[in-house]
Amino acid sequence: MQKQANPTYLKAITIRDPSDIHSIKEDVKKGMILILRVTPLAQKDVEKLRKVVEELYVIARDSNADIARLGEERIIVTPTGVKIWKPDYSLK
Repeated sequence: MQKQANPTYLKAITIRDPSDIHSIKEDVKKGMILILRVTPLAQKDVEKLRKVVEELYVIARDSNADIARLGEERIIVTPTGVKIWKPDYSLK
C-alpha cells in the first residue's frame, strides 16, 4: 500500500460559541474536511447561530472551499478539490 504524502484530515467540531470560528478558520486554511455540529449554539441563541453560519460561508468562499448543510444539525466544509454533491432542484 502506498502512503499518501499529504493526507486530508476529517475533523468533527461542535460549535458552542461564536469564538469557535477562529479555530475553524485555521482548520479550513489547513485544508481539512470539517463536519460542524451547530445544535448547542442553535439551542442557546439562534441569532448568533445565523451570524456564525454567514461567517462560515464567507470563510469557505474566501478559501475556495465548498460548504453545505447536512440536515438540521450539521454543516460540512471541504477544501479546494473536494466538491460537495448538491441536488439540482432547478430540474423539478
